[in-house]
Amino acid sequence: MSALLPWGQPLESVVQFAYVVEDVEAAAMLYVERLGVGPWFLRGPFQPPAGVYRGSPTHATFEIGHAFSGGMMIELIRQHDDSPSVFNEKPAPERYGFHHWATLTARFDDELARLEALGYGRAFSDTLPSGARVQYLDAMRDLPGMIELLEHNAAQEEAYAEFWRPSVGWDGTDPIRRD
Repeated sequence: MSALLPWGQPLESVVQFAYVVEDVEAAAMLYVERLGVGPWFLRGPFQPPAGVYRGSPTHATFEIGHAFSGGMMIELIRQHDDSPSVFNEKPAPERYGFHHWATLTARFDDELARLEALGYGRAFSDTLPSGARVQYLDAMRDLPGMIELLEHNAAQEEAYAEFWRPSVGWDGTDPIRRD
């Protein structure tokens, strides 16, 4: 059995559902108002420092929001430009909605090899501010979304725990928080 992360999900499991949206703050407020999910932590706009999209460097500009509902993280993503990326492969409005699942793994290279052996090609890669590697794999031949493989390290675990802690017993105050 895998170790439990601070928010209760096992390491080596799905830790996040992600959605492409037209407006991160407006979408976050819908989650707050309709589902009681929050608080939301928004970051951006920013460009991935080492982003590679389907084999070529990318300089797309993104904004993201994170919140927890129980032990599951929800991510909202908006792309601010028309640069090629995994988030705008479909035309609007078809691009909006569910996009990917994220798994957090301490066995990044092994998991990447396993997913590639299933025929899931590399769609996007980058290095997160925590130093953790991230790789999106195109699994849409078999699944209704991509798989985001996140490398587990102490800094990345703590970054996510910082989003989770305020959600425990959250009273609805200060629903949108910007980095």
